[in-house]
Amino acid sequence: MTLDAGGTNFVFSALQSGEEIITPITLASNSDNLEVCLHTIIEGFQEVKKSLNTMEPEAISFAFPGPADYKNGIIGDLVNLPAFRGGVALGPMLEEIFGIPTLINNDGDLFAYGEAVGGLLPTINKSLAESGLSRRYKSLIGITLGTGYGGGIVVNNQVCLGDNSAAGEIWLTRNFIKPKTVVEESVSIRAIQRVYTEQSGDSTVLSPKDIFKIACGDAEGNKKAAIAAFEEMAVAVAESLANVIALIDAPVVIGGGIAGASRFIISKIIEHLSGSIYDLEGNAMPRVISGVYNIDDPKDLADFLSDSETEVNIPFSSKKASYNKEKRVAIGISKLGTSTAVCFGAYALALDFLDKTNLYEAVEQIGSN
Repeated sequence: MTLDAGGTNFVFSALQSGEEIITPITLASNSDNLEVCLHTIIEGFQEVKKSLNTMEPEAISFAFPGPADYKNGIIGDLVNLPAFRGGVALGPMLEEIFGIPTLINNDGDLFAYGEAVGGLLPTINKSLAESGLSRRYKSLIGITLGTGYGGGIVVNNQVCLGDNSAAGEIWLTRNFIKPKTVVEESVSIRAIQRVYTEQSGDSTVLSPKDIFKIACGDAEGNKKAAIAAFEEMAVAVAESLANVIALIDAPVVIGGGIAGASRFIISKIIEHLSGSIYDLEGNAMPRVISGVYNIDDPKDLADFLSDSETEVNIPFSSKKASYNKEKRVAIGISKLGTSTAVCFGAYALALDFLDKTNLYEAVEQIGSN
């Protein structure tokens, strides 16, 4: 059973074999009253369970806003859900009521995991296999561009939550455009609106979709300012990604509503990542070690899939060893859609948890015998 938790509405559903198996149930979140809000969550999952008829749910898994102690299912002080203050044991409450494991995670983490399991990562690896190449990718950096700047990390096919449930908080990286601020001040809906207003002199508050239409030439307005709004955001994204790629060394998947403006964003991100950074003596070094390729562009995809594998002689031997001389990182738009990826990530994480639980129980049983 799963839940899409918004500030206004909660949408409850259930999945089996990666597919939604009931009609989603929508209830008002009642986010200003903790007791009513919690009863709403309980009621929603009870309605889902009724809709399953004779089928018994095995786990509850969903995304919920932070800050939170996700590993223990404790929700902290939330902005969009003001009733949650001081630590609310949401996970333990649901486990006690429904008697099944309850997994709560950040939507950025689940987005990245969903794309790693059923989205961009398998798409990349399928293309490599079809091209006859042996290299495969097992890690992924996921970012979402929308109201804010979200992130998630998958390493060796496992979502990375961090020791304090605080991994993937990319919005807190330093802002390349305004260095004394967090990067989210340049990577968000409000940032696009601000830059367009500054560049155009038009004080009318437009939506990112309206600004995108202006950038495309499909609506009246300052086209140059509209393009600049998306490109400035892209540069801020690129610099924060450069730091993450340096540590994680993984492909990047982009989701969120603003990802729809990818034609103005991805090329600028790649341009920045393909640039240089300097030491104190002025010597240039690549901003990221690997070449970066937009796999949604046919030419870039072809270059990404070109064979860079060769063989080198093993010293003092007649044998040879494979050598992949070029490092490559792919970047692309979500293959599942952001909401679907989050939902799929929650489902996959529940399956992963249940598999591990069953394994540990089997090991314990063997030990007791």
